[in-house]
Amino acid sequence: MGHNEPVEILSADLALDEALAAAVEFAHDAVAAEVGADRVGEHLEVAMEGERLATHLFNCTSPGYRGWRWAVTLARTPGVQSPTVCDVVLLPGPDALVAPAWVPWSERVQPGDLGVGDVFPTGAQDPRLVAGFTDEDGLDGVGSLSPLSPSTWELGLGRARVLSQIGRDDAADRWYAGDTGPDSAMAKSASLTCLTCGFLMPMGGAFGQMFAVCANVMAPADGRVVALDYGCGAHSEVQIDEIVDEAVNDVVDEVMDEAAPALDPEPSDEHEGSVIVELTPEPQNDDVLEVVGVLPDDADTQNAPVGPEAVPEPVAPAKRRGRGWLRGRSS
Repeated sequence: MGHNEPVEILSADLALDEALAAAVEFAHDAVAAEVGADRVGEHLEVAMEGERLATHLFNCTSPGYRGWRWAVTLARTPGVQSPTVCDVVLLPGPDALVAPAWVPWSERVQPGDLGVGDVFPTGAQDPRLVAGFTDEDGLDGVGSLSPLSPSTWELGLGRARVLSQIGRDDAADRWYAGDTGPDSAMAKSASLTCLTCGFLMPMGGAFGQMFAVCANVMAPADGRVVALDYGCGAHSEVQIDEIVDEAVNDVVDEVMDEAAPALDPEPSDEHEGSVIVELTPEPQNDDVLEVVGVLPDDADTQNAPVGPEAVPEPVAPAKRRGRGWLRGRSS
């Protein structure tokens, strides 16, 4: 049955052998003798696979093998018309349900599959690794190897293998295109990059030209490799000059609009007189302008009490914005 690949018709360029093509009943009896007549369905076709070599295909009626075919290969010798059975096998047809192609276990394991206690050996010919110097005696000839430089070669004392150029490029491409690279949503929304952040821990070697390690516990990439042009909202130099609560700001603006007629310099007939205000100190040096009331122009402002009790009808308060959080009081 091989790898259970679909049946191929090979008779396109071969002349049909009439003696083998006519042996349909003979082929049916051959497969019925192997698996039972109840599992053999109707005859589908005959295919020439070589000179005096043909395969008859029958539908398989076994439960669970829908779309599969019984293949009976017949042959005959020159000058002899009676066929001989060569093989009887079950093969999948074009619409058969088959298992996926076999994949070696080393290729089936994906990043993130390794769990506690699992072992994943690295192949001896892995292109991501090259041999490293493990013996101090081997350092004597290193000085004469002028083409070697820190950016393209790694000493690797104590390690049998170190990263090859392929391994470095593969890691760099993966990190740069990942969620700590410049194309991530976090980086695109940040105004500053990691290159100017005080929490950046530089990396040595060739990777240091593009990557570093984040050391900010408040950052989403804390303890991870980040691209130098990555960024997030926990940058060390982020400065907030004015914090504005938009919800409060909308409410204050609405109150100011409603109170505008009451603060008109020309008093209306309903509240004709002078506008009396008092400055109320706040904990953070933010002055709040509070309208206490309105007195008639002929009122005695020297002896008259100042406060809500001296006002026939209070007016809406007016507030001005201070520095920092917007706040105010209602009278």
